Amino acid sequence: MTSDQGRAKALEVELDLVEVAPKAEPPVCRIMDYGKHIYHEQKKEQKARKKAHAHDLKEVRLSFKIGPHDLGIKVVHAKEFIEEGHRVQFTMIYKGREIAHQSLGEQILKGVVTQMADCSKVERPPFREGKRVGLILAPKHAVLEKPAEKPRAAPAANASSAAPSAPKPAAAPAPKPAVPAKP
Repeated sequence: MTSDQGRAKALEVELDLVEVAPKAEPPVCRIMDYGKHIYHEQKKEQKARKKAHAHDLKEVRLSFKIGPHDLGIKVVHAKEFIEEGHRVQFTMIYKGREIAHQSLGEQILKGVVTQMADCSKVERPPFREGKRVGLILAPKHAVLEKPAEKPRAAPAANASSAAPSAPKPAAAPAPKPAVPAKP
C-alpha cells in the first residue's frame, strides 16, 4: 500500500498514520490514535520509574565511639530497610583527631557486616571519602510481598461449637439504694 493510500484510509477512520519501523524495508506504518499511543507510553515510563524508585539507598550514620546497644539499634533499623528491599549505606564519620584511629571504625563496620550477613550481602566494600568511610549492603534475595492476612473467625463462634453451652447463672438481685429512711 502506498503512503497516499494509507493517509486516505487513516482520514476515513479519523485516526493517524504513524511510522512504526522506518528502517524496515519497506517502512512499516500503522493507523492508530497517536495521542493515545503517547499517553500509554508515558504511563509505562512512569510505572518503570516507580518500580526503580522502590529500591532506594538508605543511610545509617555511625561513629567509632558508638556503644554496643546503640549499634544494635542501628543494625535493627538497617535490617528493617533491607527487608523492605532497600539498599543500606553505613557511613562511619570521623571528627577531628578520630581519623588517626580508623582501625577501630573498620572493626565496627566488619561487625556490622557479620550481624547483617543473614539478610544482606556486601554490594560495595568499605570505601573512603575524606573523613568518612562507607559500606553499602544490598538485600540477599528479592523482596516478596507479604501475603494478605486471613480474616479471623469470631471467638464466640469457636467457643460455642467447641463445648455445649452451660446454663447461665441467674442474675443477682439489684442492690437497694443507700437512701436513709425518713422518721
